[in-house]
Amino acid sequence: MNAIFKWLDAHNIPYKNKDIILQACVHTSYLNEHAELPGDNERLEFMGDAVLQLWTTDLLFHHEPMLNEGQMTTLRSQLVREEALAEYTKELGWDKFLLLGVGEEKSGGRERNSLLCDLFEAILGAIYIDCGYSYVAQILQEVIPKYVDAPKADEVVDYKTKLQECIQADTRQTVTYHLLRSTGPSNNPHFEMEVRMDTIVLGKGSGSSKKKAEQAAAKDAFLKVAR
Repeated sequence: MNAIFKWLDAHNIPYKNKDIILQACVHTSYLNEHAELPGDNERLEFMGDAVLQLWTTDLLFHHEPMLNEGQMTTLRSQLVREEALAEYTKELGWDKFLLLGVGEEKSGGRERNSLLCDLFEAILGAIYIDCGYSYVAQILQEVIPKYVDAPKADEVVDYKTKLQECIQADTRQTVTYHLLRSTGPSNNPHFEMEVRMDTIVLGKGSGSSKKKAEQAAAKDAFLKVAR
């Protein structure tokens, strides 16, 4: 049995649906070798990302001393960036729970920030669905607050947020991100994304993960729109 259940027991998190908890640990490479499993963790990652954004926003909104909108936006970007989530995953010991295919394991996937980031969000998503928001908050409270006042080596610009704010200053429309193509082997993927407003393509970008490609597309669009 995956050791994640021992971890949840030790932290008094009353899981009920073992299947969804286990699915949060399943990378696509593992699913390819275990067709009997119901799915990988990508949908749960989507849910976990939303819960993480809400919790982090609430944390910063109630921060003392009070932060302005720009400070909250920048700090949230630093707290939920890929490298930070990978660090939280290791701190919690969750990296041991990741289920990888043989090839992905041999190529060092367990140390890859993008995979650890996805795992972190997926486990949060599974716990939210199975146990509720309060237990997700309990976990995040354990790892994130101490980083709020920590000095940052560099300033992270969240171009997705900046682009949305720029668009909404002139219109109530929102933007959407679309995967154009994914190339390369699983241990060195390359993603190309575009950002649209309705059917209008605002920008394109690429990166080693979907999140990085989205940020690159948003930056491309923002620099055009903000001229």
